[in-house]
Amino acid sequence: MKSGTWSSARYCCFTTFTIAAFLIGRAAAQQAPNPQDQTSPPAALPGAQSISEAAQSASGAAVTPQTPNDSTKNDIDRTALVKLGAGDLLEVSVYNVPELTSKVRVSNSGDVYLPLIDYVHVEGLTQEEAQSVIQKRLEDGGFVRSPHVTIFVDEASSQGVTVIGEVGKPGIYPDVVDHRLYEVISQAGGFTQNASRKLAILRKGEKAPIRIDLPRNLADDLSANVEIMPGDIITVPRAPIIYVVGDVGRPSGLLVDNGQLTVLQALALAGGTNRTAKLGGARIIRKGPNGMVETKVEIKKMLEAKVPDVTLQADDILFVPVSGGRVMAGKTLEVAMAAATAATVYTLRQ
Repeated sequence: MKSGTWSSARYCCFTTFTIAAFLIGRAAAQQAPNPQDQTSPPAALPGAQSISEAAQSASGAAVTPQTPNDSTKNDIDRTALVKLGAGDLLEVSVYNVPELTSKVRVSNSGDVYLPLIDYVHVEGLTQEEAQSVIQKRLEDGGFVRSPHVTIFVDEASSQGVTVIGEVGKPGIYPDVVDHRLYEVISQAGGFTQNASRKLAILRKGEKAPIRIDLPRNLADDLSANVEIMPGDIITVPRAPIIYVVGDVGRPSGLLVDNGQLTVLQALALAGGTNRTAKLGGARIIRKGPNGMVETKVEIKKMLEAKVPDVTLQADDILFVPVSGGRVMAGKTLEVAMAAATAATVYTLRQ
């Protein structure tokens, strides 16, 4: 009986030991690397996302990677292009020497007065070049050992952007760093009613101006919202105007941009001719190289499609006299010019 009990106990211990050895071997097998997997490195974990990127990913929206290095490079390039000049307000500071921090304006001679080193000529220098000059003066004079000078341009009066032409407030606008065309135009009071959509930007160092064709609705297309550089001159010309005066329904000046008008189109936009109009006496008054030139227009034949419609040019005056009215010889031009001066200008956006 005792031997049977001892045999049962030995059997139970052996069984327990076998199960334990099996489990330990299985766990070791799971932890051991697979030789086939050692030939290829493990896949890299995805990079960390900001809160806004994670939110866009969760919503299914495309996430555009940011490239801060490009922005920094643009800032460096812009700083290298801007030259200091008379009227600029500078803030000069020396690292770890707050007593030398000063805010100075460049004089008409191109100098700034700084503590310890007196007058320093900075006109025509970039910010980095001016910083190097000041650092050298401080170090050569024995005032500061290995100085680190930083210059901030508070007001870039000498490098302002000039806006001329058909805007609310033409003038020079300083401090245009990181501004674009639409922002500068808005700062200049926006476009006038007579403004053209064809702009020109004259940039320093460029032989030909940059031509910009603005869209009908600026918010629909931002491709024309180009970057503006210090020293640029933005010209907003007046859009071409065609005057339709005389015995018509609504004598007016038609401001046409990015398009053309024919005689019949202009008459239709001006309300058509009145019943008392003398169609056979209509004239186009156009400025030529030798002065104003009058050309007879066969409006009645145009309406009957017997002669082709005539295309008008910028600043043309289409004059339709009154039937039975007497206009003294040589006075047609004066009457038409007077009527054009009093005409209301309407803007046509094609």
